[in-house]
Amino acid sequence: MSFDPATLLYNDAGLIPAIAQDATTGEVLMMAWMNAAAVAQTLETGRVTYWSRSRQEFWIKGATSGHTQELVDFRVDCDRDCLLVRVNQAGPACHTGRRSCFYTAVRDGNEVEIATPMDAD
Repeated sequence: MSFDPATLLYNDAGLIPAIAQDATTGEVLMMAWMNAAAVAQTLETGRVTYWSRSRQEFWIKGATSGHTQELVDFRVDCDRDCLLVRVNQAGPACHTGRRSCFYTAVRDGNEVEIATPMDAD
């Protein structure tokens, strides 16, 4: 059965959440949004492409930073309203310079940073 991006369930803005996960370690790296065209472009090129809500344009991960995401596996959840892109990540995934955007944990009612920027040693 061939895949058609139009069969996904997008929100009212025509977007679907996409979770990026490191294909080797399983670490969750980030969440961003895709529209049908970004889904199609990601599958066609193998370079993960998102939709920037703030800039209203395509955002090819790493196009300006060099911190690219090479698509390894593309998955659709059971409700067809969320995506999982398993990637080979070059450099940090987060714009803060951290490997993952999920670097803040809530522990005992307090926010705790659990990762520092990759270039801060």
